[in-house]
Amino acid sequence: MTSPGKTDPRYPTGVFTYDPDLSPGKRARSIGIIRDTPKALRGAVTGLSDAQLETPYRDGGWTVRQVVHHIPESHMNAYLRFKWALTEDNPTIKPYNEDAWVKLGDIPNAPIEASLALVDALHIRLVALLESMAGSDFERPLIHLEYGAITLDRMLQTYAWHGPHHVAHITSLRAQRGW
Repeated sequence: MTSPGKTDPRYPTGVFTYDPDLSPGKRARSIGIIRDTPKALRGAVTGLSDAQLETPYRDGGWTVRQVVHHIPESHMNAYLRFKWALTEDNPTIKPYNEDAWVKLGDIPNAPIEASLALVDALHIRLVALLESMAGSDFERPLIHLEYGAITLDRMLQTYAWHGPHHVAHITSLRAQRGW
């Protein structure tokens, strides 16, 4: 069985792959991607109507609105996970049910601007934290209850992939629909 690739609408940028040999240059590029995510997200949703925001990016997928609200929720968890791993020895972090979160009552009722502003502010803090870290800090471990033992290097790569992954859900839909 092949793994999903760029033709799979669930993974428009490809599936996440971990690079265990992360050089300072690769880390800097990952941090740059995280820095650019808020601007890319804003660009992806600029000019969309409420009806377009309620459109799923694929059959059975989340709506654009749900994707927009999901990104800061996920990245808030990432920010806290980095903080825990930097201040505690091998902390265990709790996963959360992303699909249940996007179905809560705040998602259809909160304007997307609230989440866009949240991701703007959050990424300023997250990037400041990431840029303050020494190379050895990225080797700090944590236990993820779904994935087991991981390092902050893996977390960095995950979130450098995660933002563009979801932005591409929106931009792919826009291209498909001619929006």
